[in-house]
Amino acid sequence: MGNARRLPMLVAVVVGLVLLVAVGVVVNAAVGGSDDDCDVRLEVNSSTEKGDLLSDLAEDYNDSGRELAGGKCARVAVSETSSGVAKDALAQGWDERRDGAPEPQVWTPSSSLWLTLLQRDATAADRKLLTDEKPQSLATSPLAIGMPRPMAEALGWPEKKIGWRDVLSLTEKGWASKGRPEWGRFSLGKDNPHTSTSGLGATVATFYAATGRSSDLTVKEVEDPKTRRFVAGVEAGVLHYASDATAYMANLAEADADGQALSYASAIAVQEQLIHLYNQGSPTGETERIGKGKKPQVPLVAVHPADGTLMFDHPFAVLPTASKDQRAAAADFRAFLLEDAQQRRFQQTGFRDHEGNAGSELARSVSLSEQTQGNLSLIDPPAADVLAAVLDSWDELRKKARVLLVMDVSGSMNQSAGGGQSRMEAAKKAAADTLDLYHPDDEVGLWAFSTETDDHPEPYREIVPPRPVRENEQRLTEAVNGLNAEGGTALYTTVRAAQKEMLADLDTDRINAVVVLTDGRNEYPADNDLDSLLRDLDASRLERSVRVFTVAFSGQADFGTLTKIATATKATSYDARDPAVIDKVMVSVISNF
Repeated sequence: MGNARRLPMLVAVVVGLVLLVAVGVVVNAAVGGSDDDCDVRLEVNSSTEKGDLLSDLAEDYNDSGRELAGGKCARVAVSETSSGVAKDALAQGWDERRDGAPEPQVWTPSSSLWLTLLQRDATAADRKLLTDEKPQSLATSPLAIGMPRPMAEALGWPEKKIGWRDVLSLTEKGWASKGRPEWGRFSLGKDNPHTSTSGLGATVATFYAATGRSSDLTVKEVEDPKTRRFVAGVEAGVLHYASDATAYMANLAEADADGQALSYASAIAVQEQLIHLYNQGSPTGETERIGKGKKPQVPLVAVHPADGTLMFDHPFAVLPTASKDQRAAAADFRAFLLEDAQQRRFQQTGFRDHEGNAGSELARSVSLSEQTQGNLSLIDPPAADVLAAVLDSWDELRKKARVLLVMDVSGSMNQSAGGGQSRMEAAKKAAADTLDLYHPDDEVGLWAFSTETDDHPEPYREIVPPRPVRENEQRLTEAVNGLNAEGGTALYTTVRAAQKEMLADLDTDRINAVVVLTDGRNEYPADNDLDSLLRDLDASRLERSVRVFTVAFSGQADFGTLTKIATATKATSYDARDPAVIDKVMVSVISNF
């Protein structure tokens, strides 16, 4: 069951996330002349962390007056998609409506790891998804562990080399082992490796660290029990699995603004470039906020794991969908991006250039020394079969979850969701269809809520208590399918009660979460104080908190309030106000667990 969750999850994350970069797909059309002015249109799909920059550079390119052979000109448009999501879209056959962006002729993910996985998919399907042309790197950024400076210093940084074995030790022993018991347990921010390059890179690096290798990792070593224990130990410290590291950065920035930077994540596995953006006041990665947003009180430092890290190479890959003219345009745009002026722009936004050289802005921002810049303990990217084995193993070794699904069954759920289904029917199908995406050892329960009715004197009720999915899946499926809609929407009192119930039986060795799906707004006068609810949901003590992920289902849903609820618990709100995307959104939610 663990492996079965991959394919639909990768497709799903393109829709519904609130944070801009976590949406999975954002279209940034670079302007500069109309389509009628130029002979060739080139669609470029970029990874999210450089999408804004590439869009700006495409605009400069479009305005530059450059010509192709025969006097033709090209107009470049840039969209951005999380690398793992784009890989899956290309493997299935790009669908503009489903994937939320035009079909690209050029793909530039964060790392060639995704090209390796795409080529493996192509081989398995006997299809040609990549050209034989060797992709060139546009820029580089190593995987780093972003740590609040006081925490890094408590580990002996910058004099002491820190690595994944230190992460494992801290996960097992906590900050008390370093004389800082007030910091509690060590908590790691880590992305889902099926969608995020940072998550994939960190997962690969921990497997290498477990073996002591820097190259030639084998499937046998990946499957070795000693290796698996090491990796499972690191995963045990994860707060939850985000689809994009900017979700963690945004939460950390909010905690920092409240003077609680050291009470959130102890470390975040992330591209070095995003640490720079965070320190420059742009935690969610928008390049236009660099130097203009509020800088953190407690900056992050970039710790490059001494026992192995990866250099993400941001390849520029021309796809078989490109025509002859589009290939010429791609070559010219790539040459433009590799010119000194554009490479300097990459450096100014926190990347290293395509040869690995860091700019002065990055060095100051993340506290790089001259020795650190050129003396990274780099590991070789694994072969395709090994990379696939790493992902399969992670599916089994990841931190397990305890999740309470809370579904709105108010009367408005009987309204149409389109396609011949009511909202209730669409929501039930999405919830039931995603149950097999959990790990068999994840614990999942079900509540329903509306307002008091003749049959139910309480506005909320437990339908199925949280139990391991291996024991509970059939019962959950039947319970979800048996839900009926009537009454109003007692949102606040239900959210409060659901979190309280989960706190009463908290399992600190699991990812504890509530998922609330609603199509409305609070309609319960007996509990109508949002400020009081947000205070009750406060997640300042993360070791004793339960995140509340919210899903706004239909245009009548109070998306603003649902976002405040999720934010108060350091979670994420999802947008399914278009009922047609509810299936994808529900799978996106599960990618956190």
